Amino acid sequence: MPFHSPNVSICIPTYNRADILPYAVNSVLNQTYSDFELLICDDASPDRTAEVVSQWSDQRIRYIRHPQNIKRSRNMRSGYEAARGQYFIKFDDDDALTPTFLEKAVAVLDANPSVDFVCSDHWVINANNQREEAATAANSAKWGKDRLSVGIVEDLLAETFVHQSLQVGSSLFRRSSLETVDFMRLEADGCEDFDLLVRCAIARQTAYFIPERLMEYRFHGGQTSLNQDIHFLSAKSFCLDGYCFSQRPELEKIRQARVNELKQVLAMRLIEKGETQRGRSLISELKDVGKLSTRAKVGQVLSYMPHRIRQIAFQGFRQMRAKDYSEKVRNAAG
Repeated sequence: MPFHSPNVSICIPTYNRADILPYAVNSVLNQTYSDFELLICDDASPDRTAEVVSQWSDQRIRYIRHPQNIKRSRNMRSGYEAARGQYFIKFDDDDALTPTFLEKAVAVLDANPSVDFVCSDHWVINANNQREEAATAANSAKWGKDRLSVGIVEDLLAETFVHQSLQVGSSLFRRSSLETVDFMRLEADGCEDFDLLVRCAIARQTAYFIPERLMEYRFHGGQTSLNQDIHFLSAKSFCLDGYCFSQRPELEKIRQARVNELKQVLAMRLIEKGETQRGRSLISELKDVGKLSTRAKVGQVLSYMPHRIRQIAFQGFRQMRAKDYSEKVRNAAG
């Protein structure tokens, strides 16, 4: 029997999510479009992930289990490198595709050879797999998805960098287009999705938007740790420092402002953690390029106080901050 190369490759990188992974996998198996392969990339999960995956006998599933933990970005890349389809999508193990996602996205790419990737709006779901109508509407408005119409995305650089309207998990790419930008950069670990979309825009790729909610993005309980925050902020700083929008002065001004804002937040997190010298160095660096925000000045003062007092102060700041729709969904599910 001749070997059949699937048209679409779907990658679900996973780690320690044995209980929730089936929801993501079943959302792929329930697609109305069937010419795909599903690559489940397991980053040496110590839980029951291997046992859970063994329940599926569908020949379209390829299970890639790494013998040792290779970290998030490398795990994502392993699925991309093993993919055989001409179209590719990666989404997280706690999210899901709606049944017609592939059917509608593939139709766009098939009919429009000049389009590099197609993306859609998405639902917000909670820990119980329930769609949150109010949070979904608030999310679409926050990121400007509700103002995008069907068709080619105008000014992709502004949409990806300024508004961050698009999302990798609800985007189907031509694999050939991903090859031109090298997919996920390991140095961007933690904000790979943002970085990929911005680099696609910088490369002048063409995106097509479907204003339908064809994917489900999960908000669930639990907050990120301080170490995770610092890791993310450091990665985002790497990305912002590396971009240059010299041909778009208005975007370059935004980039520089965001670099400074990000470094102020990173400095605060470092001071909270106890990496005092590194935090103070960032604040001094910011002082040299412009006026410090009130928040940065407070962080600088706190850096001279005992570590325990700092932690209490930062915790108090967080409790005073107004909760947005995402935190309300997470807290309700926690």
